[in-house]
Amino acid sequence: MKNSKNNKWRERFFRYAPLFLWICVIFAASSKMGAMSNTSLIIRPILNWLFPNTPDEIITLYHSYIRKLAHFTEYAVLAFWALRAFSGSAIFFLKRHHYSFAFVLVLLTASIDEYYQSFNPVRTGSIYDVFIDCLGGLVIIALYIIFKILKKSSVRRPPIAGTLL
Repeated sequence: MKNSKNNKWRERFFRYAPLFLWICVIFAASSKMGAMSNTSLIIRPILNWLFPNTPDEIITLYHSYIRKLAHFTEYAVLAFWALRAFSGSAIFFLKRHHYSFAFVLVLLTASIDEYYQSFNPVRTGSIYDVFIDCLGGLVIIALYIIFKILKKSSVRRPPIAGTLL
């Protein structure tokens, strides 16, 4: 009995720990550490090396595209961890509606993150970033749903007559 209870706690920990850790990563990145002036110390030299004769305005544009792609990606990862955690939940309602709860978590985290950034003098909060973040989450949720549908249909598909199994 005690061992079973420990296994449930361990399972729950390993299901939710990556989710909470990733939320911490997101909020750490929204500090001044993730400001454009700081990310340019890494990204701009790489862009200058890849595109040596490109004007500074274009390099800055590429840099901003990479930053927006980072928004999309970090919230796609958040949606993945949320789907993973909520789909195995012991709470029936959470398990049944894990797609919705994953999206709500992405939306809330993105909104809080941008609101927090609006008070940071070296960062700017933007509703457009919330849209990009939510799009990243929606893409992963949609891919997850498609994967589940394809997995179900391949399991249900009867064997083709005349084929060897």
